[in-house]
This record gives sequence, structure tokens and C-alpha cells, in this order.
Amino acid sequence: MAWTMTAGDVENVARGAAVLGTGGGGDPYIGALLATRALQEHGEIPVVTLEELPEDALVLTVAMMGAPTVMVEKLPSLEEVIAPVRELGAYLSRPVTHIACAEIGGVNSTIPVAAAAALGLPLLDADGMGRAFPELQMVLPTLYGVTASPLAFGDEKGNVGVLQTVDNSWTERIARVACVEMGCSVMISGFRMTGSQARESLVEGSLSRCIAIGKEIVRARAAKSDPVAAAVELLGGRELFAGKVADVQRATTRGFARGQARIDGQDAVLMLSFQNEHLVAESDGRILATTPDLIIVLEHETGEPITTEGLRYGQRVRVVAAPSDERWHTSAALAMVGPGYFGYDHPSYRFDGSVEDLAEAIA
Repeated sequence: MAWTMTAGDVENVARGAAVLGTGGGGDPYIGALLATRALQEHGEIPVVTLEELPEDALVLTVAMMGAPTVMVEKLPSLEEVIAPVRELGAYLSRPVTHIACAEIGGVNSTIPVAAAAALGLPLLDADGMGRAFPELQMVLPTLYGVTASPLAFGDEKGNVGVLQTVDNSWTERIARVACVEMGCSVMISGFRMTGSQARESLVEGSLSRCIAIGKEIVRARAAKSDPVAAAVELLGGRELFAGKVADVQRATTRGFARGQARIDGQDAVLMLSFQNEHLVAESDGRILATTPDLIIVLEHETGEPITTEGLRYGQRVRVVAAPSDERWHTSAALAMVGPGYFGYDHPSYRFDGSVEDLAEAIA
């Protein structure tokens, strides 16, 4: 049933989304500031379930596109967040009825909160991934034939445009070039959906799950119990590794934050490879987990999630793996978000260590 989001919910949404964001999705603190300000200025917003969504709804996703490392220095405004939604609504000549999260990771869980509050629209308790991925087409709606375009985009200078493309991969390619030219981060709105399309293709209950994860980490700390273990249980995952960050190599290239992190444990070394989000966890030549399942880095004692841009030498961390939405393990989905797409020549390894046949996904 529908519920109301207040400014007091934002901290837990941001914390839970930073966990589900697998290291990417942008700095949750920045998004939380925007969402809190919007809710304080414009009032609380209704959050509706997919079942409550009317068939004639016009749902649009709202997100930041670009390198999370850039957003730390290029803070967006509320006007920048809502400009693409207004532009796309005008382009479609239809009133937008609902806002949705394209991904539930990091800043892209809270920017839609800010957009919904500033526009006075309800927000869906759902998202397009159940986690975060680095490229625009990497959402479950793509698998159901929902088109990303027309896609509206805008920057902090007031530049706004609408892009019409032949498919979602071309939307990503063209929009990414524009994003780089506009400073490596822009606000976007697209993936228009009816009520039935949203119910079919989105991940249900994402915002509620974020709040539950955020609250559980805080509760465990207050109870002097292990917040990482509490998060693992709630995620249905497992702890892969514990150690100290020994090295981070990171660069912003083509609009992405790409790199590797080395974590030294007591008797082994873990290597994390990321492109905005963590994609592969490998220890001493053995792959422990890969995309599309979730690979999450948490602070050793507090359980606070650490993003890829927040990884620093000397941090004591624990690395957790958790299952993704089962639809990400279909052949079509693995071809879009599996290790092979990102250039790794090995199968997809699930969070529990089982191996999937990537050759079948590519065939």
C-alpha cells in the first residue's frame, strides 16, 4: 500500500541505496542533501506500489548520468534535476503522473525523491535494476522492450535537449558523448512507461528495501552487534573477504570511473575491478563473484557502505556478495550486463560461487 516519504526517511534511503549500489551510482550524501532540501521546501511525497499504479499512468525515470567522481565537485541544483522531466513532458505533450528510480544505487535513489518533491508528483516504490549498473541501457525495462528515448538531458548551465534514437544502446552511446562534453555529469529523464509496463519490468519494493537496510545497519550498531552480519542476513548474501585497502587505481575515462582496488587480508589478497560499480571480485586467481550479482564494500566496524570513489588506502573493510534480481540471470540479461560485456573472458559467477554459462548468454 502507499506510504509517505518524509525528510526523516532520506538518510536510511541513502544508506540502503549505497549498499545496493555496489559501489556506484554516485555519492549518496549529495543525493540525500538534495532530497532532504526538496522535501523540506515542497513537502512530503506519496510513495505508491506498482499494484496501485493506474494503467494510463505516464511514468518517467530520473537519474544522474556520468562519472560519480565528478559529481562530488559539480553539485546539481533542484532546477537542474527537474528540467529534463519538464522538457520531456512538453515533448510528449502529456502530463507526467509518476516518477521512478532508474536504479536504486547511490545518488540515483535520492535524486528521483528530489524530483518528485519539487514537481509535486508521486514516486514509485520500485526501480529498473534492484542495484546499480554503469550504462543507461542496463535496466530490466530494456529486456521488456521499453525504450529509453525520447530521453531528455540537462546540465548545470541550463543546456537541455531531447534525444530520439533507434534503440537503448544507441541512446547510451550518443547521450554519453553529450555527457562528456557537458562536464561528465548530466541529469536525464526517460524510459516512459504505462502502468502495465512498469508493473512488468520494474523491481518492486526497492525504496522500502533501502530503508529497511539502512535502519538495520543503524539498529545493529546501537545494539552493539555486528552491522555487517545484519546487512548480509537482510540481503540474503554472504561475506566474501575482510582486510585493509592496500591500493586503489582509479581514473575517469569516457564518462566512467574505472579502476581496481586491492584489499589485503590475513592470508590472501582480494582484487576488485569496477566501472562505477564493482564488477568482479577475485582472490588469488579464484573468482568469488561477478556482475550481475551484487559486490558490496562495507566499513569493517560500522557497516557503512563505501563507494568506489570513496575507497582509500588504509580503510578496514569487509566485502559482501548478494543475489541480484533473478531476471538478470537470463541469457539476454547476461549478454547485456555479464562479465563478457565488460571485457572479462570468464563466465558469470553467482554470489554463492556457482558458475553460469556465459557462452549460452552470448549465443
